Amino acid sequence: MLIWAADRPEREALVLPAGVEIATVPDRPGEHPDLTRVEVLVPPYKSRQVLDALTGMSRLRLVQALESGVEWLLPHVPDAVSVCNSRGAHDAAVAEWVVGVVLAIQRRLPEHLDAQRREQWRDVVAGGEWRPPYAGDLEGSTVLIVGHGSIGAAVERRLQPFGVVFLRVARREREGVEPVSALSELVPAADVLVLLAPLTAATTGMIDADLLGAMRPGALFVNAGRGALVDQAALTEALHEGRIRAAIDVTDPEPLPAGDRLWSAPNLLLTPHMAGDTPRRYRRSWQLVGEQVARLLDGRPLVNVIAR
Repeated sequence: MLIWAADRPEREALVLPAGVEIATVPDRPGEHPDLTRVEVLVPPYKSRQVLDALTGMSRLRLVQALESGVEWLLPHVPDAVSVCNSRGAHDAAVAEWVVGVVLAIQRRLPEHLDAQRREQWRDVVAGGEWRPPYAGDLEGSTVLIVGHGSIGAAVERRLQPFGVVFLRVARREREGVEPVSALSELVPAADVLVLLAPLTAATTGMIDADLLGAMRPGALFVNAGRGALVDQAALTEALHEGRIRAAIDVTDPEPLPAGDRLWSAPNLLLTPHMAGDTPRRYRRSWQLVGEQVARLLDGRPLVNVIAR
């Protein structure tokens, strides 16, 4: 069996069964192994070189992504090939980012960092007007988690000690978790809305202008899912009008173009799609690759298979 895989320093965590070969996706396009021998593909994120080469992989059986989001892969992979994501490997890293930015915004740390750079003590200037330097807290707040899967559960476990109340939404309704159709009723009750839903045809643009407009004044919107889940123009407008606050790790498109009004939006903490990027997270993803290859060779069912 031949695996064609992304080259990352964390790949040392990959343990393969005997007799399995591995080739590395090179930096230079056009260099690749005998594609007709490739049975397992571990692609670099959004690699054009790999996507263009998929048609030559006649023996391909499994595409194992190192990420949880695979919407960029699905249109290019033949129906007979299994596509699996790394669900579970990202939970801790993304949950830590969510908790970190929620606390940072609630405690107004970005504003105080700006004041530090201005050598200004206590008083924080915003829009030319003085505001008391009081920060908010989380105790007693209502946190709405939209996309309550494994990452959502990890976020909830980490926020539980802060004494918050949880509302939960997912594609499949179950005990304690409401369906997506309930969003319009739940959003006005939330002090913090955490978006973690996967990007599908059904979820694209799910957080629209109406839902953003229904948020409480000053509520915090957190997006660690995908940029296309949100009406970005409506989010930008809501921020510039000062109606809500936001911490986002994703935009649409990515990278965010220079000059986009989102860059200058007030009350926004923006990170460049790195919430899940930690060495430990990637080591867990590579461990999963080894486990999937062993399952494939043994004829056991794969895990994290994406239904198409």
